[in-house]
Amino acid sequence: MPVFQLTDELIFPPVDLAEPDGLLAYGGDLSPHRLLLAYSEGIFPWYNEPPVLWWCPDPRFVLFPDELKISASMKQVLKKGVFTFSINKDFRGVIRGCKESPRPGQDGTWITADVEEAYTALHEAGYAHSIECWQQDELVGGFYGIQLGDCFFGESMFARVSNASKAAFITFVKYAAEQGLEMIDCQVYTAHLASLGARMISREDFLSIIKKSQ
Repeated sequence: MPVFQLTDELIFPPVDLAEPDGLLAYGGDLSPHRLLLAYSEGIFPWYNEPPVLWWCPDPRFVLFPDELKISASMKQVLKKGVFTFSINKDFRGVIRGCKESPRPGQDGTWITADVEEAYTALHEAGYAHSIECWQQDELVGGFYGIQLGDCFFGESMFARVSNASKAAFITFVKYAAEQGLEMIDCQVYTAHLASLGARMISREDFLSIIKKSQ
C-alpha cells in the first residue's frame, strides 16, 4: 500500500491503509490541531528527521491500569520513599530529560526542537502532561504524554538514576486508576513496559476504546 503524503488540510487517511509496520503517512506539521486530530484517531508522529512520519501500528501496545504489575523489588523501592513525585510541575524539564537521555543503538532521540516546542504548546493548552520523579529536589526521571478523554497516550520517559522512570510510571498508573482513566497507550512493544503489565491488543479494539472514551 502507498504511504500517503499529507497536505495543509487537517485530515489523515484511514488507518487500515497503513503499512504492515504501522507507517501511514508523511509530511504535514506538528500544529496542536493536527496533533490532537492524530491522537484522536490513534495516530502518532515518530521520526528522526523531516518529514514527519505518522504511525498507527497493528497490534497496539497498551496498559490497562487495573492490570499493572509491580515487582517485589519495586514495591520495596516505593515503600522506602526513595523518590517523591509530582504531576505537571516541570513539563519542560521532563521533555528535555527525554530529549537528552541516551538510547541504546541510537545517536539521539526523535525529540527535536520542533517536537519539544509542539508538545510544550500542548501542555500549555492543557492536553500534554508530565509526571516527575524527584530525589533530594533533583529531577531524576519522569515521562510525558497526551490525555484525551479517558485515555492517556504515553510519549517518552527518562531516568537519570536506577528505577526512576519505572517508579514514575507506576505512580502515574495508580493515579490514572484513581481518576478513572481506561487505557494508557504505550505505542510499541518494550520489555520494560511489558514487565509492568502492558500487552498487545488489536488496532480495531484500540480504536474502539479511544473513540468511546472521548
